[in-house]
Amino acid sequence: MTDAFGGDPFEAALRAAQPSAVSGPLTVREITAHVKQLIERSELLREVEVVGEISNFTRHRSGHLYFSLKDEHATLSCVCFRSAAGKLGFEPEDGQRVVAAGEVTVYEKGGRYQLIVRAMRPDGMGALAAALEKLKAKLQAEGLFDPSRKRPLPRFPRRIGLITSATGAAVRDMVTIISRRYPLADLLIFPTVVQGEAAPPSLVASLAQANRMADLDVLIVGRGGGSIEDLWAFNDEGVARAIFASRIPVVSAIGHETDWTIADLVADLRAATPSGAAELVVPDSRELIAGIDATGRHLAQALRARANSARAELATLVARPGLRRPGQMLSEYAMRVDDATRDLADGVAQRLERWGARLETLGAKLEALGPPAVLARGYSITRRADDGAVVTQWTQVRPGEDVEIALHRGVLRARTESATPPAQNPS
Repeated sequence: MTDAFGGDPFEAALRAAQPSAVSGPLTVREITAHVKQLIERSELLREVEVVGEISNFTRHRSGHLYFSLKDEHATLSCVCFRSAAGKLGFEPEDGQRVVAAGEVTVYEKGGRYQLIVRAMRPDGMGALAAALEKLKAKLQAEGLFDPSRKRPLPRFPRRIGLITSATGAAVRDMVTIISRRYPLADLLIFPTVVQGEAAPPSLVASLAQANRMADLDVLIVGRGGGSIEDLWAFNDEGVARAIFASRIPVVSAIGHETDWTIADLVADLRAATPSGAAELVVPDSRELIAGIDATGRHLAQALRARANSARAELATLVARPGLRRPGQMLSEYAMRVDDATRDLADGVAQRLERWGARLETLGAKLEALGPPAVLARGYSITRRADDGAVVTQWTQVRPGEDVEIALHRGVLRARTESATPPAQNPS
């Protein structure tokens, strides 16, 4: 990079900062302090990201990390203090290529410049992919992906748990599709964080909560599409083990059709999308009704054919000379057969009509119990303002903490004055 006159602006800044005159020899400390001042004045070096390979890595007993970043041309000393080291999210090691973010400064005692690392991540998806393959190999060796342990889904689930974000498009799609296809099923939503550092523990907690319920038939775990970083929570080892330990069959529905995660490999069934999962876990009630109707028609047709055959046989018998008078009795039986056939056909039609009406009634009931209808009746959903987590008990909110209250129309923002436990019933 050059300035308007063709020179290096950083070198120009160094020249401008030099003293115009020196009265005598400078001490080592004066030189080092001057260099420190020059470097720390630089806007470029105040917030910088550096890519390189870790070498000479040391974790001090104080919790601070000391290492160097190097490439084929140079080496840079680095220090990551304990407060930042605890937030890295991975274990640095020699030879690992990383991107470190922080500030360049001078350590006066040692007379060297160094990078104070505030954040660090593996460089590119190559490192992430390597970590993912390592975890996949470990879990596969333990049998978590074994097809023989995968359980079939119930054909007619009565209650379905949705472990996903309560506000995303994925949950709306799943609720809409399941309600339309099979209104007889009850839906229970477990509001869950599905992206970022809070996602893995939130997913594990929701799976544990669902498994404490005795009447759930199947679980759908998932979210809508996103980048591989957005979906990375579903590659977490804890999430994989929680899915493996679930006593309830689990369907994974993560991202788009081309997205694959470790959760997909552990789940009992993988759906390409959340909408696809909704179609997989329930039958289509319209197809069921059409099948029942077709079966009824086939049964009525078979009965009519059998009655016609019996009638023809009776007519043959009646036509015989020795059975003239018995023919009258047989004709009465033929009429009874006709009446029974009509009654049976009418009964099948009435039952189909009653089943159709019942499905419509249950569909209306499900719509009345849906989240929008519940909010319309005066209920609300309270979330913490800082992270959007749904508040279900008093211990989740501290006095003075901001909350958002979702109403049927609009959102209220409020500040908590106090948080009080529920009253204890006298024994």
